[in-house]
Amino acid sequence: MSSELTGKIAIVTGGATGIGRATVEHFVREGARVVIADVNRDEGKALADSLDASAVFRETDVSDIGEVRALVDFAVQTFGGLDVLVNNAGISGPIYASFLDDDLEAFDKIFAINLRAVMVGTQAAAKYMAENGGGAIINTSSIGGIMAGRGVITYRASKAAVIHFTKSAAIDLGVHGIRVNCLAPGSIPTTLLESSTTELEGEERDAMISSVRSTQSKKRPLNREGTVDDAAEAAVYLASDRARYVTGAVLRVDGGTAAGSTMTTPGQS
Repeated sequence: MSSELTGKIAIVTGGATGIGRATVEHFVREGARVVIADVNRDEGKALADSLDASAVFRETDVSDIGEVRALVDFAVQTFGGLDVLVNNAGISGPIYASFLDDDLEAFDKIFAINLRAVMVGTQAAAKYMAENGGGAIINTSSIGGIMAGRGVITYRASKAAVIHFTKSAAIDLGVHGIRVNCLAPGSIPTTLLESSTTELEGEERDAMISSVRSTQSKKRPLNREGTVDDAAEAAVYLASDRARYVTGAVLRVDGGTAAGSTMTTPGQS
């Protein structure tokens, strides 16, 4: 490892599992000290314990505005500052065959976690960073926020909003030396897909997950699934001084999925 984040203090929300966990691990390997924020107490504490003094766990429900603001205060009090915030926590919501079947009952929860928490966290972190030499904020969106599609329309809308917010915040906060960028992962196996199929059971659920992943694989320019480490490496770059002139960017980590499908033939519209 190159120790690119030595001396930096970071928060990673949704840091107990998936892309968040990998980001925490990569940040620590690169020399950062990290606050792991998650509702998953057991996995969050176990991860922090495995990283010794380089990480601490803070149980945080990002749908609660007060808890998000308190998280920033906790990081500053615990480690003496804050240089990087990764707004990674997110949920998907149930998959429906048609938007006409969606009762929209999950709308408020999805937007509270996927968008409002990102905005609240960004504001709270930026208030500290603006008075302390700047910093880097990384918001996790998705290729679902770039590419239209069926199934999880509320999720897609929330992730599209994260992208637009990121660009707007980058414009607003640049004067304070605060860089705001966005990761758009795709085709990376995490628990989000599984959490979207909770209404299904057994073989039906397994078949749905397998079908989605198989379809994605056939269309992807790079002929492999992504990994959580692929996304974490991109987060390290955006958090590091190598990205010191990068802000308002949307970095796709999707094996080329959003660039276009390999199943499209020449001349086909």
